[in-house]
Amino acid sequence: MAERDQEFLEFVVKGLVEHPEEVKINRTVDEMGVLLTLDLNPEDMGKVIGRSGNTAKAIRTLLRVVGMKHNARVNLKINEPAGGIKSSADTGWDGSHAEGVSASPTMKSIDEAMGGLDNL
Repeated sequence: MAERDQEFLEFVVKGLVEHPEEVKINRTVDEMGVLLTLDLNPEDMGKVIGRSGNTAKAIRTLLRVVGMKHNARVNLKINEPAGGIKSSADTGWDGSHAEGVSASPTMKSIDEAMGGLDNL
């Protein structure tokens, strides 16, 4: 495939972002196919992922088409940048939505959950 998939991804992503010089793509090939790993500036994550992940989904679809043309399975992994939203240490968020709610809620039985719906 001569890394056409990597060139294609680089072209598309650099056209979307504000910091194209920080776009880095790592390509690995194994028995499962080709894995393209994308690293970029934290400010550009929203542009690449898009609303509800639609832009990332479209890029993955196009990469599959490029891969099919060359009889390869191509997957895309977008790395979470340092200081991203998943890093709770940076945001101070402990996973709870209100005061007094633990970060890991206890599971309820189906009867308990259904009983709570009566109050609505």
